[in-house]
Amino acid sequence: MSFLSPLIHWLENLAQQIPLPWFAFIGSFIEELIAPIPSPLVMTTSGSIASSQSWTLLGLGAVAVIGAFGKMIASYFIYVVSDKGEDFVIKNFGRFIGVSHKEIESLGSYLNKGWRDDIVLFLLRAIPIVPTAPISVICGVIKLNLRTYLVSSFLGNIVRNCFYLYLGYVSLDAVHSLEEGLDSIEKVMQLLMAVVLGVAVLWFYKKRQSEGGVDGFLQKIQKMVK
Repeated sequence: MSFLSPLIHWLENLAQQIPLPWFAFIGSFIEELIAPIPSPLVMTTSGSIASSQSWTLLGLGAVAVIGAFGKMIASYFIYVVSDKGEDFVIKNFGRFIGVSHKEIESLGSYLNKGWRDDIVLFLLRAIPIVPTAPISVICGVIKLNLRTYLVSSFLGNIVRNCFYLYLGYVSLDAVHSLEEGLDSIEKVMQLLMAVVLGVAVLWFYKKRQSEGGVDGFLQKIQKMVK
């Protein structure tokens, strides 16, 4: 984390130099783009500043929305980069790993099934210990419906932001120790998601070989779900 210390220090200084809404927007944008930055940092700092400036709880809600907007723009950037990155990797190396662009798109179309995707993504964004960057990457790779992605991410981030803002608002001293715990849990979650994703890819690859290709495999899963 030492390589992040200057950036974190810069964000903490920035919070004292610009209006709180601007800090919430800029800080959230940077925090989302650079995943190793502890996710509670910007919003708990914003909550502490809001408390010292006697902001109302309604004002905190406005800051949560502004921060969520900053995160949404950054997550859209990650989505696009992941989408284009998947195109490049599969086009140039797909034949070596046995996965085609069509199969990735088939998986994405299977997951784009309406309101259930909205709810799942909303919850993943809203729960504080769930890392957001891997979710953005996965959504970009499978080309999750963009409306679902943006709207659910925005609303879920508002809930997450409210949680962190309130913590910073009521007690910054208590937040410092809690931040370390939440950051550690989030890192464990990132590692767990990477492992699960790797296992899922291997499982998907082996299963699709025995189920008549990806279409047959997905049809079988759909029947099981029903």
